[in-house]
Amino acid sequence: MARAPLPVDTVRLFHQAELRAEALVGLLRMLAVLALGLSFALVTHRETLPEEAEFLARQRLYALTMMLGYFSLGAFSLLGYRRGWLRIWMIWPAAAADCLYFLYGVWMSMLSSGLPGSHAFIFPAVWLAPLVLAFGVLRFNPGLQGFIAVLTIGGLAWLASQPAGPGFHPANGAAAPFLGFAPNAMRVAMLALAAGALVVAAVRTRWLLLRSITEAQKALNLTRYLPAQLAPRLAAGGLEELRRGRWHQAGVLFIDLRGFTALSQSMAAEDLSAFSTEFRRRVAVVATGTGGIIDKFMGDAAMIVFEDDGDPQKAAAACIDCAFALQREIADWSAQRLARGVPPLRAGVGAHWGAVFSGVVGPGERLEYSVFGDTVNAAARLEEETKRFNVSILVSCDLLRVAGGDPEGPPWDVAAETELRGRDGALALRGWRGDRTGDGNRG
Repeated sequence: MARAPLPVDTVRLFHQAELRAEALVGLLRMLAVLALGLSFALVTHRETLPEEAEFLARQRLYALTMMLGYFSLGAFSLLGYRRGWLRIWMIWPAAAADCLYFLYGVWMSMLSSGLPGSHAFIFPAVWLAPLVLAFGVLRFNPGLQGFIAVLTIGGLAWLASQPAGPGFHPANGAAAPFLGFAPNAMRVAMLALAAGALVVAAVRTRWLLLRSITEAQKALNLTRYLPAQLAPRLAAGGLEELRRGRWHQAGVLFIDLRGFTALSQSMAAEDLSAFSTEFRRRVAVVATGTGGIIDKFMGDAAMIVFEDDGDPQKAAAACIDCAFALQREIADWSAQRLARGVPPLRAGVGAHWGAVFSGVVGPGERLEYSVFGDTVNAAARLEEETKRFNVSILVSCDLLRVAGGDPEGPPWDVAAETELRGRDGALALRGWRGDRTGDGNRG
């Protein structure tokens, strides 16, 4: 079965990560050259015999050439990323250059010394092979890692098979048996095993990165539909826990603009859109500032929930604070409108405390946070009752008791009762008239 192509956003994130990795490799190349240059200067800074002088001069020249070229390659990758012109396809020739610079160093050492390929493993340059393979892992691309492994191991195997230069005479000392075909084949084989392990590591790293990106994108997609306040619960228990839902205590608040239907009929389409956007923005600012969760917007109305997360008094008090803050926000907006010569605004707010069921509902990507139950119905009814009692805010005494407030004291200036459908007995209420011109100052 063919594997489904990755989403465009995932591919883009992968490319960004690969380019950042190549910039890191470029920096490490430059640091490696500086470290090698310092080491080379320290070990060659000594008096030499006349017969060694020419050989060391050639070695310095080859080493300097290689290090300058490799440093330039690192600078190209780093600056290319920072300037924005580094491209994904450039990573492959850069990786090939890693291998070729290392092989070039070994080859030039063989040429200058006249030693055969069987002696290649005695040159310091050959031990850049692990560094080149390690650079490949940083790019977390299994294909690229395999490409580097083939070039590195294949190049070493080819160099190890090269004959000696003119005038070379094999030694018969104790070291000779360790420079033959069998020992060198074992060295190449061990490097090949290490390269294979690093390919597996690259596969694993890429899979983990893909999984992390996918999970992050899922969480991001969910937050587009779900309130930001649910992020801790989503991280702790996952989506399935939110889907199962739960019964708990909460404060529920409804706000509704007065006379909006008549007001909207005189608005142009663009003005109505701007008005609705401004209403939602202001409500969202207040809800977020008081710790509420916006369950939904319904035209010129909104429902805000204050969940009991172990501190019911705090949640209930926040619900009441939100009611007054909303009235202040509407009063401020109304004053701005009056200054422009447009009609002022008024709003009614109703709030209640009790048991609610909350959870995430909906299929696939159309998820929605939903709160329902008798408490929700009661809060919605209280918002409607603000008209009958001629108040700006109407809350239940149940909410006030949980919040620890005094139902008989200020700022409450209306005491009332109402009977709600499906409930036994009357519900005790407290109302706040406020300044009927729209002033929302509490108390």
